[in-house]
Order: sequence, then structure tokens, then C-alpha cells
Amino acid sequence: MRGSPGRCLVKLSGEALRGPEGAFSPTAFKRIVGEIAPLSLEIAIVVGGGNVIRGAQSPSLKRVQADTLGMMATVLNALAMKSYLEAAGRSVLVQSAVHTELTQPIDPQKAGDALKQGSIVLFAGGTGSPLVTTDTAAAIRGVAIAADLLVKGSNVAGVYDKDPSEHADAALLPDITYDEYLTHRYGVMDQVAVEICREHDLPIEVFDLARPDALADIASGRRVGTRIHSG
Repeated sequence: MRGSPGRCLVKLSGEALRGPEGAFSPTAFKRIVGEIAPLSLEIAIVVGGGNVIRGAQSPSLKRVQADTLGMMATVLNALAMKSYLEAAGRSVLVQSAVHTELTQPIDPQKAGDALKQGSIVLFAGGTGSPLVTTDTAAAIRGVAIAADLLVKGSNVAGVYDKDPSEHADAALLPDITYDEYLTHRYGVMDQVAVEICREHDLPIEVFDLARPDALADIASGRRVGTRIHSG
């Protein structure tokens, strides 16, 4: 993919929604919505649930139980995000892999139609199965709606050649191939998600979600982090 993406799948971590007020931080929601609402491209969002619970890091619960709670947390996040986006003047459709009376079931065709009509589509519930990350859900949804780009807002500027929290000389990699990412087993994005994107040639941009105007830059076709692609 070259130039500006026409349709973008954004993976937002649940941790990004945590702020000074707690797990559901109005400050965090308003900041993120302030970045997303003005965008003119077709945009779908997969939300994580890490601001509430992380299945892999919940030793007091069995993994399947924790993951199930995590999937429900993504529904809460999506519904909260919907409210903030609607307050900003955007039309929003929420689809969930976990059935609730407040959401619609996953339907890529309906999601695509809503995107064409200018709505933002929020995908919640992960894949609907435990032991699968929301990164993987993002890759699956991105392929299903024929997105031009999958962007992952992270807490680091992109993919580094070594862990920047442990190595002061870690270097940011602006461009890497899917195969390079998978071979070196970088940890910024789930390996299965990258494998799915490689199989379907869906480019990935990993960037620092705290960077001002990052999504606007991506929508304009500018690089802001690390692009993972076919080369």
C-alpha cells in the first residue's frame, strides 16, 4: 500500500483508556476521540480490555476465565468509546463477537456498508474465544473488511532492534518485513496477528499512541512509527 489509506483498522490497547481517573478515564477517552473523530478516512477500531483485566497476567484466575472477562471488558470499552465518539458528532456502529443486547453481531458486510456511509465501526469481544489476543482479532477484522492498513497504537514509538526499556542504545526500525518480524520474534505485536497480515498482505503501522496527531499523519500517508510489510 502506497499513499494515504482509504480504509484503516485501528487497534487500540485497553491500557490507552486508563488515565488519572482510573480504568475508564474521561481524559484518555477524550484525547483519543479527539484524534479519531476528525479523520475523514474509513475507520474501524478494535479495542482491547487491558485497562480492566489482562488474561495472561491474572494469576488469581484461570486463563480461560480471565480471557472471558477480558472479552467482556472490550465490550465495555467499545460502548464507552461509542458514547464519546457520538458526542463528537460521529455515527458509530458497535459489533461484538460476544453476544450482548447492546451490540450487533460481527458482520463484515454490514461493517463495510457502515464504513462507506461514514460511520466508525467498533469491533468488540476479541475473536469470541479465549487464549486469543485482541491483536489477532484486529488482524482478522482488518482482513475481513479489506482494510488498506492496520495501525496499532502502542506505548512505544514502534519496533526496536532490542528492548528499549532495557537497552539505551536500542534503535527504532522504521521498516521491516513480515518475515523479519516473525524471525526475530519482536514483541510489540502478537506473532499470530502478524502471520495473518503477512498471509493477506495487510501492512501494519506500529506507533506511539501518545504522539500528538499521529493518526492524522497516518491518514495523510505519512509514516509515524514502524511499518511492517511485504518489502
